[in-house]
Amino acid sequence: MAIDLILFSGSECSLCDLAKDLLEQVAEQCPYSLTTIDVKAERQYYHQYGARIPVVFREDTQSELGWPFDKAQLLEFLK
Repeated sequence: MAIDLILFSGSECSLCDLAKDLLEQVAEQCPYSLTTIDVKAERQYYHQYGARIPVVFREDTQSELGWPFDKAQLLEFLK
């Protein structure tokens, strides 16, 4: 069963690109569906996540994994 994730990110965000790359690397081991939200799209998200993007939010557990994280930390988060 795929995990529903939200990636809070921004445009022209090199750290967000790194987070996306890590998500792609773990996709086979931990299937997920991903929604990407630009934090500038809504004021609530900008205030909550703007200073700490990228943030991966797991909908089933309501937990967050904020940057910096590596592949091992991401896999553990998705278990």
